[in-house]
Amino acid sequence: MGRTDFTTHLCPVARAMAVLGERWAILVLREAFYGTTRFDEFERNLGIAPNILSARLRGLVEHGLLERAAPGPGARHEYRLTEKGRDFFPAYVALKGWADRWMTGPEGPLVVLREAGTGREVTAPPLLGGDGAPLTPEAVRVLPGPGASPGMRARLAPSGQLAVREAKDA
Repeated sequence: MGRTDFTTHLCPVARAMAVLGERWAILVLREAFYGTTRFDEFERNLGIAPNILSARLRGLVEHGLLERAAPGPGARHEYRLTEKGRDFFPAYVALKGWADRWMTGPEGPLVVLREAGTGREVTAPPLLGGDGAPLTPEAVRVLPGPGASPGMRARLAPSGQLAVREAKDA
């Protein structure tokens, strides 16, 4: 059975995973968020083979998250975040926060993000409901949006509740 091509799916999350779901993609973006712009810097910081890095950078450029730019005459090109790439930063901060909580050792996170102007730690804000209380998956209704297909409308019509298994059922 061949691989599923998520770029053709109607679901935007599936299409996003076609771009960001490959294991190196978010790490390349991490480096771009941390200020890396040159191929050799990406290669050194990630410990990635040049052919793999070249393919990942090309894919992120093709999908509009990075752009290749010549910094000046005679200089090698750089990779810079586009608006689309910069828009992923809050998602990266949320992923980093989750990883720092659940995937680090007792010594804590390897990197801490701080606001340049204030020195305050950068964290993803918690999801809050209208009453200011933390919002859990169980408290969210999933409804068909304006672009939903008839099948999606039928799928979401009966309950409108996000199907979340309790920890005891997992």
